[in-house]
Amino acid sequence: MSDSRIMAEEAIRAAAGERPGASPAPTWWVWLAAWPVTAVFVLSNAATPLYVLWQRDIGFSRGTLTVIFACYIAGLLGSLLVSGVVSDRLGRKRVLLPALALALAASGIFATASSVAALIVARLFTGVAVGAVVSAGMAAVTDVAGPARKRLAALLASCSMVFGAGLGPLLAGVLSELLPGPTVTVFAVETVLLVTAVLAVRRMPVPRPATPGTGAWVRLPRVPHGNGRQLILGVAVFAPGITATSFVLSLGPSLLSGLLGTTSRVVAGAMAFVMFLAATGVQLAVQRLRRRTILIAGAVSTTISMAALVAAVNASSVPMLVAAALLAGAGQGMGQLGGLSLLNTGVPPQHLAEANAALNVGGYLPAGALPVAAGYLSDAIGLTGGATVFGAVLLGLAVIGGLVVLGMGRNGQERGDGGSRHGGGEC
Repeated sequence: MSDSRIMAEEAIRAAAGERPGASPAPTWWVWLAAWPVTAVFVLSNAATPLYVLWQRDIGFSRGTLTVIFACYIAGLLGSLLVSGVVSDRLGRKRVLLPALALALAASGIFATASSVAALIVARLFTGVAVGAVVSAGMAAVTDVAGPARKRLAALLASCSMVFGAGLGPLLAGVLSELLPGPTVTVFAVETVLLVTAVLAVRRMPVPRPATPGTGAWVRLPRVPHGNGRQLILGVAVFAPGITATSFVLSLGPSLLSGLLGTTSRVVAGAMAFVMFLAATGVQLAVQRLRRRTILIAGAVSTTISMAALVAAVNASSVPMLVAAALLAGAGQGMGQLGGLSLLNTGVPPQHLAEANAALNVGGYLPAGALPVAAGYLSDAIGLTGGATVFGAVLLGLAVIGGLVVLGMGRNGQERGDGGSRHGGGEC
């Protein structure tokens, strides 16, 4: 290898915060670095099939249910205001370990919840923990992978999120139906998963930040100058996709109860699981396509999903509802993968956690607001009417997102994300 080639590689590693001459971490560590993201996202949706139990025992409306869900979004967004900046300046572990401690506390509160207030606190803590892992946790996967494995890092970070989000409700649904003490059992298992994540973070070979950074510690997450296009393209598709899956998570059990006449926690958990299984599978299937193609496909998938949702609630069709959930999962998965890939390729490592936070702020803002509006609208005009209005609004947003990608992605984006043909930098 020539001296200039060695110097170039050392410069790339130095920019990523690695010591000169440091060997890249083994590939199995890249996979293990994604486990904390999975463990926390298992917690994020583990409560989904259990809401029917809490509604029965505590007593609250569909509107209150969506507010409980939205408290998770509020905690997440608040966390994103600080976790990305702190992670980039002080290191991934200093954000991830407190976040996992908060997730453990949330798990304990869920296990013993007997009031709406307890559920709100547990969801708020969960949201804060999730905000930390979508910024610092996903960036840690990229750090461990190193510059040569950015495509693998984006894929694992994105898949670990959606796989955990799907595994949580399935695990909760099955355990709560088969074992005694449903809420205690579910969150006892989740506690074990979180403890293993703590052990993984403590041993994770993640490099320390190369520079301390400047500016306010608490601020709206942003990307460096010149990377705004990547962020806009990602948010345009990711936001409608994750809003669609958030609706299924918050009101899916109510829709199943109305359409199928069942309050089975296994059925509710299974529908959420297959939705996120679709999100995981589609990312594996499209990972080598151009970013622009992935994003356009994600927008199309979310659009068709919302058309299927409107048809399902008006025809009382369970197969159409499941189809809508699967397409929503695929839309979120492709929007998320496309957005993360663009940021991984174009944003310097010392700003990556904040960039990930910015992508998630753009996605979770509508994901928190629109399902809450749909929940209260459903209380006022009925579940069919509320779901129909929600589906029509989100369908329009998904179409707009696709048009944004078609317009911005065609005009100059090929040069905007690094232009590297070797690292998958092409749009």
